[in-house]
Amino acid sequence: MRLFAVVFALFASLFALPAAAQLIDVPGRAAPPATTDKENLWLLDLSSGGRVTVWLRPDVAPKAVERVKTLTRQKFYDGLPFHRVIEGFMAQGGDPKGDGTGGSELPDLEKEFNYLPHVRGAVAAARAQDENSANSQFYIMLAPRLALDKKYTVFGRVLDGMQYVDAIQRGEPPANPTRVIHAYIAADNPPPYQPAPAAAATVPAEDQNLTLPSGPAKR
Repeated sequence: MRLFAVVFALFASLFALPAAAQLIDVPGRAAPPATTDKENLWLLDLSSGGRVTVWLRPDVAPKAVERVKTLTRQKFYDGLPFHRVIEGFMAQGGDPKGDGTGGSELPDLEKEFNYLPHVRGAVAAARAQDENSANSQFYIMLAPRLALDKKYTVFGRVLDGMQYVDAIQRGEPPANPTRVIHAYIAADNPPPYQPAPAAAATVPAEDQNLTLPSGPAKR
């Protein structure tokens, strides 16, 4: 009976709500920031209806987290679409070109593969074939895909607002893509969520012939 309980708990953890993220001290590992540390809370106001709160993890991916903070404070993500959204897999955004081939003007990042799993609500850096090619693009897991673990840099997890991630329009690209209205770092005292004007929320994506790689990628 005890073995069954342990197995059941492990299985359930794969499908746990993102808001159930907990701090666990492990000897030899850097301590993660508190889930209330506003300097490490990334706020994404989505045109799908609300604000998503992402807990950033500089303890395991300091370069990726610093890049997200830098670009957010430059308002880089404001208005960008989720250009590749696959049902039962993930939602990918952060590309200024809107077709999966772009990034910021900053240099690409070195890989920071770590122990954080690709569970529902995990947030990670998209990349091309080169493991050191992540830049500005990111993806949010809609369902567990543990085969991606230690192949992509997971740098955060959704704490709140997963319903707005679930509501992101599907497609590669979506006909009417969901967009990041504004992105903020909570420590910067952002205003409350405000819906996007109707026209800004329904700008059609360009028609692209895209191929599906084995994992999230910057193409």
